[in-house]
Amino acid sequence: MKTNQSQTARAEVRENIMGTMEINPLLLKLSIPMMISMLVQALYNVVDSVFVSHVSESALTAVSLAFSLQNVMIAVGVGTGVGVNALLSKSLGEKDQYRANKTAENGIFLAFCSFAVFFVIGLTCMKPYFYAQTSDPVIAQQGIRYLSVCCIFSLGIFTQTMGEKLLAATGRTQLSMISQLVGAVVNIILDPIFIFGYCGEALSGTTGAAVATVIGQFCGAGMTLYFNTRKNPDIQISFKGFRPSAKAIGRIYTVGLPSIAMQCVGSVMTFFMNQILMAFSATAVAVFGVYFKLQSFVFMPIFGMNNGMVPIISYNYGARNPDRVKKTIKCAMFYSEAIMLVGFLLFQFAPDKLLSFFAASDAMLAIGIPAMRIICLHFLLAGTSIVLSSVFQALGNGVLSMIISIVRQLVFLIPIAYVLARYGASVGNSDLVWWSYPIAEVFSLTLTLFFFRHLYKTVIAQLPEGRE
Repeated sequence: MKTNQSQTARAEVRENIMGTMEINPLLLKLSIPMMISMLVQALYNVVDSVFVSHVSESALTAVSLAFSLQNVMIAVGVGTGVGVNALLSKSLGEKDQYRANKTAENGIFLAFCSFAVFFVIGLTCMKPYFYAQTSDPVIAQQGIRYLSVCCIFSLGIFTQTMGEKLLAATGRTQLSMISQLVGAVVNIILDPIFIFGYCGEALSGTTGAAVATVIGQFCGAGMTLYFNTRKNPDIQISFKGFRPSAKAIGRIYTVGLPSIAMQCVGSVMTFFMNQILMAFSATAVAVFGVYFKLQSFVFMPIFGMNNGMVPIISYNYGARNPDRVKKTIKCAMFYSEAIMLVGFLLFQFAPDKLLSFFAASDAMLAIGIPAMRIICLHFLLAGTSIVLSSVFQALGNGVLSMIISIVRQLVFLIPIAYVLARYGASVGNSDLVWWSYPIAEVFSLTLTLFFFRHLYKTVIAQLPEGRE
């Protein structure tokens, strides 16, 4: 008890910058490293697909079909991390050191639990997963080899993600960025070595892409372990006599489960979109996969900014500083829309150049160019929705983000895509299916603004006026 009291006393003396620093430079300080790391993450995901595309279009299609389950894995890791991030930041804002430490310890425990689940999935579920999407044995086998490696060796991605969230929650996004950079650089270097068979035929192609990815993830995980134990004095992690806390885990998943569900909805959407597009051709599926890789360059910086925004809002919400909460939201909204504008212009005016990185055939270009130009129309609307969804999570109302995601992707996007695909097939115009994205985004933004208006009145506006 004496130790806990002394820890609390030290926390009171050392005020966190999230409660004192001017909002705009603070948001940039925390967000830019995360944005860079997210861009690097997007880069090595794209590099994977670029190298795989030079193996064959069937290999590229296989990796595209793997994305749905891969995204579930990412969703579990990131969603759990979001819960830990928000609660850890809130605990630090409330000067509750003991709760902050327990949140971190239970978060790491949950990362190992997540790995155990996907280890089993990797051993048992690969064949039914791929053959549910394609009858082409070449595509299926390449996908099975790729995704099996990613799942069986997923300990790296779960521990890396959790470690990065712990660093971000305490304002050390620069260290989180370094961890991402190390993992990304390792992956980029190893990709051509493995994919093109320099380490043997057994580790070439899609298998090689997966091996390079997991090695990079383990390297990044090692860096986060070092930084959190040696360079992060705001939390003290100790597993001596550790026992999982049902209360702490419950608090983590109260925030994290909506985030997990929200991202898993994206996987369900991708799964059904692949099936809708496969009715046209495997090339259409490959184009859709390429789009997802390319759009990550637009969306990942915003997700990175949100990773910097969430602890600021959570901290100041816990510290009862409504003015700082409001200013953080305004700044994040401005930067988000600016990023989306740049993305829109690139997709609208240079889609052929973007597709050329993936050894695009004439058939891919014929489908991909109009697809990119149509889908990017939703970018400007999506920027606002993404920021406000993260605000909901930071304030402990992640269920609202989940509802928005479900409505957007399952209630609107998939049914609209199905109808447009059927109609497009009947009139010989496959481009119509891509209009499902901007149409669904209009409905999504409307619902998001409605929820934010309610949350502003009932939560933010009710906070007592705090210090600036």
